[in-house]
Amino acid sequence: MTETQVTWLTPESHDRLKGELDALIANRPVIAAEINERREEGDLKENGGYHAAREEQGQQEARIRQLQELLNNAKVGVAPTKAGVALPGSVVKVYYDGDESDTETFLIATREEGVNDSKLETYSPNSPLGGALIDAKVGETREYTLPNGNTMKVTLISAEPYHS
Repeated sequence: MTETQVTWLTPESHDRLKGELDALIANRPVIAAEINERREEGDLKENGGYHAAREEQGQQEARIRQLQELLNNAKVGVAPTKAGVALPGSVVKVYYDGDESDTETFLIATREEGVNDSKLETYSPNSPLGGALIDAKVGETREYTLPNGNTMKVTLISAEPYHS
């Protein structure tokens, strides 16, 4: 049995994703009609339009399932408003293993929540790094386990609320 992960979303992100889900569900009859039209064109083995429509239907159904699961397991909250503590929705700056010259700045959020401009890396609060930093205060050092089994220390330099 797989463990369901709770996803933190702002009310704005929840509404945006719910709107996308509603639009995809409303589009189901259009795709079904397209498939039926293409099916009537004849031989399905060589009917590129039919196969393209089926592929699009599959992709939309997969996205519908993904959004439904995400929204069903979402925790809707308000983005952090205070600085100094790493929370979901915070842009954090950290350094690794005591090397203050090895810094990285990123957003702690889900990819669905986050940044569309891709200028800012996003780490999930459920990831080892994101999870280690949740509730850390500026100056605090935390340890987390890397995929290879080793551990890494990370120190929080700053945490600011994300503003899109």
